[in-house]
Amino acid sequence: MNKRFETAMDESPIIAAVKDMDGLHRCLESESKIIFILFGDICNIIDIVNKIKSEGKIAIVHVDLINGLSTKEISVDYIKNNTEADGIISTKQALIKRAKELHLFTVFRFFVIDSMAFENIQRQSETVKPDYVEILPGVMPKVIKRLSSMISIPIIAGGLISDKEDAMSALSAGAVSISTTNQKVWFM
Repeated sequence: MNKRFETAMDESPIIAAVKDMDGLHRCLESESKIIFILFGDICNIIDIVNKIKSEGKIAIVHVDLINGLSTKEISVDYIKNNTEADGIISTKQALIKRAKELHLFTVFRFFVIDSMAFENIQRQSETVKPDYVEILPGVMPKVIKRLSSMISIPIIAGGLISDKEDAMSALSAGAVSISTTNQKVWFM
């Protein structure tokens, strides 16, 4: 899975992050090979994932944002057993750990709001060893550069990326890709 994700990211470093059905339909038209699912509930997540998979794209579910799922590890089991999702995104260490046990691809999401976040990201990443770390907001090239020198896990920059300049700055600073809900960026 990791090689498949890396290849998809190399071919298309912009990850379409979808937050509603309109975004879902639009992302399928984009060149993005990886789709972050940031919406849904336990009744429709199977269909959402199936739409993405039917287009040959990689589906990564943000389990923290799926209505009806708890913050417990059983939520990851639900995604694994009931969908064809390739992996998960979460801000919760226990959910990332469980996803790794189930051989799902993992993206550990962090909000960088102060200097203490650096220690937190480094410590938790070393403990859980996710496949990727996503930091938000992604429009902080100095922060991306500093983090990429601190951790060996590849970084995805997400949040507030609104144009080509933002995307290029994040990538130049050391992010391996960017994720965005901004549909204009998907089609750059």
